[in-house]
Amino acid sequence: MSKPRTPADPERRARLQTEMQRDRDARQTGYRERALRLFPHVCARCGRAFDGKRLRELDVHHRDHDHRNNPPDGSNWELLCLYCHDNEHETFRDKVLDHTSNPADKTRPSPIATPFAGLDARLGNRADSTETHAG
Repeated sequence: MSKPRTPADPERRARLQTEMQRDRDARQTGYRERALRLFPHVCARCGRAFDGKRLRELDVHHRDHDHRNNPPDGSNWELLCLYCHDNEHETFRDKVLDHTSNPADKTRPSPIATPFAGLDARLGNRADSTETHAG
């Protein structure tokens, strides 16, 4: 059987309540909490609505891509779902890569692996010799 709980020390309880209040205030002064209070909980791109536990899927996007630019009126923010937010940053990255002055900076690794790249060079004339034997 479990032991009955003893009531918390009033001093400790007051200290915990103060810490919890301070933590809550710190969270609410963050730009995400401010944006969630200012804007409807809807993705600005795809229009999906979010509430309850799914609210965590809604991100604050900085329109100028500067996370230090957090005006109190929220004019640099928009709420985007995770997918639209990722797409926005991919689009931005592609635009930045297209406008670089050095062409070498534009090269990116291929997103798809090519396991047979250079296979013909490795095989050399073997392909020719198999054709003569098959015919």
